[in-house]
Amino acid sequence: MTMHRRRFLQSVGLGLPSLALLASLSACDDSADGEENGTPGRSGRQKVIVVGAGISGLGAARHLADKGHDVSVLEARDRIGGRIWTSQQWSGTPLDLGASWIHGIDGNPITDLAKKAGAKTVVTDLESATDYLAGGQELEGAQAQAFERWQKATANALSAFQKKDDEDASIRSVVQNAVGWSRLSDSDKAMVSYALNDYEHEYSGSVDQMSALYFDDDAKIKGKDVLFPGGYQQITDHLAKGLSVQTGQVVKRIDWTSAGVTVTTDKNAFQADHVVVTLPLGVLQSGAVTFGPGLPQAKTTAIGKLGVGVLNKCYLRFPKVFWANTDWLQYVPNVDKYGQWAQWVNVARPTGQPVLLGFNAADFGRTIENWSDTQIVDSAMATLRTIYGSNIPAPTDHQITRWASDPYAHGSYSFTKLGATSDMRDQLAASVDGRVHFAGEATDRKDYATVHGAYRSGLQAAKKITG
Repeated sequence: MTMHRRRFLQSVGLGLPSLALLASLSACDDSADGEENGTPGRSGRQKVIVVGAGISGLGAARHLADKGHDVSVLEARDRIGGRIWTSQQWSGTPLDLGASWIHGIDGNPITDLAKKAGAKTVVTDLESATDYLAGGQELEGAQAQAFERWQKATANALSAFQKKDDEDASIRSVVQNAVGWSRLSDSDKAMVSYALNDYEHEYSGSVDQMSALYFDDDAKIKGKDVLFPGGYQQITDHLAKGLSVQTGQVVKRIDWTSAGVTVTTDKNAFQADHVVVTLPLGVLQSGAVTFGPGLPQAKTTAIGKLGVGVLNKCYLRFPKVFWANTDWLQYVPNVDKYGQWAQWVNVARPTGQPVLLGFNAADFGRTIENWSDTQIVDSAMATLRTIYGSNIPAPTDHQITRWASDPYAHGSYSFTKLGATSDMRDQLAASVDGRVHFAGEATDRKDYATVHGAYRSGLQAAKKITG
């Protein structure tokens, strides 16, 4: 097992995946050019509907339009970008509520897009972190060594399981069995729990649900992680230039025959030769869109068995900076506070503004979606006051995400759930009858849960049409 996106102290590289995209429900425009029998020649100009204006849909549409095809992008939201969503709520401080990073800039197509878009990037140093124990004291000395030891023990337990076991199990059960959980001290349990929760931040799923065999069966990231001080929206805006995009179109049904496809929205019904469906896995699972004459069993099985996780953000704006001047702030809560406010990003470093970003993943991230903003902010501040003292200033404003409650997302990004296999992503990506094509981060076997995986999946779907 190789962890790679984020930092497990100095020992194991983990990462916070870019929320790939929220390709929404939507639809399109009327009839299509074709041959006399209604089946267009493969080299001829095709009429294509792309459902969803996230980066997967925009990538597919851009490729098809540049090849001379007639493309319409349909988006349920009143904006493009999907799970790439840059807030302009605070003047002069654009903040990404969805995807934040290019994870691994080497050989990454988003790096090339950023250059073409003229988007400035700033490196997030994975080794720039300050770590705190549950009481707020900084982690150092023997405790820091113990923390690192438990990170390695957790990773080694999963690696050993993957080498010898054919029968799957949850990440939590594998790790707790390997480390002798019941015999551990409360302090050691807290450190192991932090390690488990870090996997949840990485992959978005609960460690009680994630497959220990397949959770990390993805490509290894190369190069530094960078974010966009001007917002990720610069990338989707660049891709969308000149494309026909209709917002506010919520897809209800997709039908197809040997002659073409019909996409029905809450407003219209539209025909084309092909459709590229970039709906998030959570939307497919919700049943909000009906497919006629029905999807193959292998695809419906994949939709049902793969998982959709949660990673929510809470931005807090303060009158001044009072926290450590490192990129990451990491907090090891007691076991009874499992997964609560364990990871923070110092937004002041790239923006120059007194802003902190707190993350909550998986079960706790989902739980607090039912809380009010005030309750969420109070909970976050309780942790910050534990670390930095009761006299720190109150935040002047906040911005909070609730991705699981979003009807056009139903979660943040996909993970490989216990009972699923990596092959199921191939089934999810498979075209149906040469007419209905699928893309999105969940369909990409090697780069799921990333923006670049979502983008590449859109290109692959488009190439199935262009040949």
